[in-house]
Amino acid sequence: MANATPKPGLRPASPAFSSGPCAKRPGWTLAALEGALLGRSHRAKEPKARLAEVIDRSRAVLGMPADWRLGIVPASDTGAVEMVLWSVLGARGVDVLVWESFSKEWATDIAKQLKLKDARLIEAPYGALPDVTQVDSARDAVFVWNGTTSGVRLPNADFISADRQGLAICDATSAAFAMDLPWDKLDVVTWSWQKVLGGEAAHGMLALSPRAVARLESFSPDRPLPKIFRMTKAGKINEGIFKGETINTPSMLCVEDAIDGLKWAESIGGLKALIARSEANLAAIARWVATKPGYDFLAEDPATRSCTSICLKITAPWFIVMGAEAQAAAAKKIASLLEKEGVALDAGAYRDAPPGLRIWGGATVETADIEALLPWLDWALATVEAEIVVA
Repeated sequence: MANATPKPGLRPASPAFSSGPCAKRPGWTLAALEGALLGRSHRAKEPKARLAEVIDRSRAVLGMPADWRLGIVPASDTGAVEMVLWSVLGARGVDVLVWESFSKEWATDIAKQLKLKDARLIEAPYGALPDVTQVDSARDAVFVWNGTTSGVRLPNADFISADRQGLAICDATSAAFAMDLPWDKLDVVTWSWQKVLGGEAAHGMLALSPRAVARLESFSPDRPLPKIFRMTKAGKINEGIFKGETINTPSMLCVEDAIDGLKWAESIGGLKALIARSEANLAAIARWVATKPGYDFLAEDPATRSCTSICLKITAPWFIVMGAEAQAAAAKKIASLLEKEGVALDAGAYRDAPPGLRIWGGATVETADIEALLPWLDWALATVEAEIVVA
């Protein structure tokens, strides 16, 4: 029996729903990069000023405290997180919150690569948050703010003590610029350019509180640190990193693009407007989920639903009764249909996540495009169902 569901008449103006690299800002063209200082040393005066501009504008948009340091580091958010884990952990015991793929990677680094003996993993399955009340303020804590691969975010930082002794190390790569970050409860915050502001990949951002700097200057880990991880010289923080003197060579083309994204953020009203745009995208999907069978949020608690990496599970009865392999194949078919129709690119669930879809809802995505996409999700689900029923 052929699928009788007609294709929706309206298509998203942009099909870019990837969770990284993410959609460019509305109206972006290559003309935004015409001022890039190509063929120049990043250590020359003008290029260095551009790098410092990324730092300064990022600080301002995010409302970062004046006594925090912010620098551009190698290897995207991954590089920023790794720099910190290798440089500061071991001084105290550490609690690692794990509830999706990237937080699990940090747990693997800590337990199996750094081989820290006093490391506790506090875990939860996809769709849920771990018991954050287990976090001990006397210990360091490592966690993501938003689960990029699960669509589950922290609703607050109440579990972090204001008078903590340990450091609160937060991977905020898919949260920064789309969610309020409680700077007073955090000590290390990392993110990358290619998420909420739609920048290009390979460059990370590392923000350090005074407490984090004090740890770097007082603790010498008993492990070798490669050059790109070294943030101190002779026991003092390398201030140059936080003034645009990058450890390795950055792409000045990407730098220009990052500045363009930050200027756009400023032009629409800064952090408040960015958050509002992302939350509007989540709200549009929530309204649809509430009235349409077949899909639901992977996040079990509505208070923990991400407004950026919006992960959907498939709840259609025909899908639920299938085995795991068949479910994975069916979910891939749905994502493939959406891509073939040119309405949603790269919208499949992350490879380690439960079968489903992941729709990026960060600030560069227009709510009108989200709303235009949703009927196509119904159509793709019905189309795959018809194929399976016939088979």
